[in-house]
Amino acid sequence: MIKNILVTGANGFIGKHVCLKLERAGYNVFAYDLDNTEEELTDFVKQADYLVHLAGINRPMSVEEFYDGNSNFTKRLIDLIKDNGKNIPIIFSSSIQAALDNDYGKSKKMAEDYLLDCGLPVNVFRLANVFGKWCRPNYNSAAATFCYNIAHGLEIQIRDPNYVVHFNYVDDIVDEFVKRIKNESSSKDILYVQPTHDCSLGKLAELLYYFKQEIESDRHLPLIHDEFELKLFKTFCDYLSDDEYGFNYAADDRGSFEELYKSKKWGQISDNVSFPGITKGGHYHTYKKEIFYTVLGNCEIKQRNINTNEMIVDVVDGAKPNPINIIPYYTHSIKNIGKENSHTIMWINEIYNENTPDTFREPVDKE
Repeated sequence: MIKNILVTGANGFIGKHVCLKLERAGYNVFAYDLDNTEEELTDFVKQADYLVHLAGINRPMSVEEFYDGNSNFTKRLIDLIKDNGKNIPIIFSSSIQAALDNDYGKSKKMAEDYLLDCGLPVNVFRLANVFGKWCRPNYNSAAATFCYNIAHGLEIQIRDPNYVVHFNYVDDIVDEFVKRIKNESSSKDILYVQPTHDCSLGKLAELLYYFKQEIESDRHLPLIHDEFELKLFKTFCDYLSDDEYGFNYAADDRGSFEELYKSKKWGQISDNVSFPGITKGGHYHTYKKEIFYTVLGNCEIKQRNINTNEMIVDVVDGAKPNPINIIPYYTHSIKNIGKENSHTIMWINEIYNENTPDTFREPVDKE
């Protein structure tokens, strides 16, 4: 049974997401990064039941660092596992550049070959350009750089607006890794995380400028047309967020609720995920304004006037955008009536304050 998981590159962009997801799933995570010692790495290997190998070099001071940080470190990890009599499975994050003739790609390809020939159960993933919250701008991600610069009113540079970039969303990567761990599966083939989203640099910039414009308008929520736009919007909100606010995430057997953006001026935006058949809500506000915008899946949104019992029912389809205004003094609920998880982007005109919550419990359907 897998309990202890060693994650190399734990402080990196993908590593932070992996560690958080594994901890939420109940695993004990050994986080290894540059500030750890060789002795700590050896101790982690001795205790680990699984290895998620994310550590690597992509912006070195010299060409030699590519090979030392990618292929040589991977070989050293394999030897350390075997020297300690372990047979632990490994997930390795390679890159689609492993198919290219550059030093970064060649060093990643060498690491892949070491793993596929080492005799241990492995899963070698070639990742595309990864985007999502916490990605470092002005480093090696066009998505992160564009998000940051546009959010902060800075210029962006595009050499070729028609150049198409292949993207993987960080949450999709983490979900695939966790699924592999739970299933204890391995493969001798090169693997890819799906879906991969293709977007030109010009279209990427166009979407981000549109998101900012809509958030700052009286509409507050942009129209979202597909899964990629939803992921990009959630990413963009992370760069817009006011620094002084913390953001909450909650998950249970009904789904999840994640705060995406908070602003004293523009209010709060959150992503509500509901599993099929789940109803959430059952409260009203006296003055707060809300908009529910289901962008994936099918939902039924009910509102009942607490004084007259007038009932308003809207059935919404994420494939046909239809933002729903939530009316003050109407107790409301949202139910996933589809067969897949639903995503509903929710805007409210002010940040939640537990001292003045303006939220009152009241069932929508009266007995």
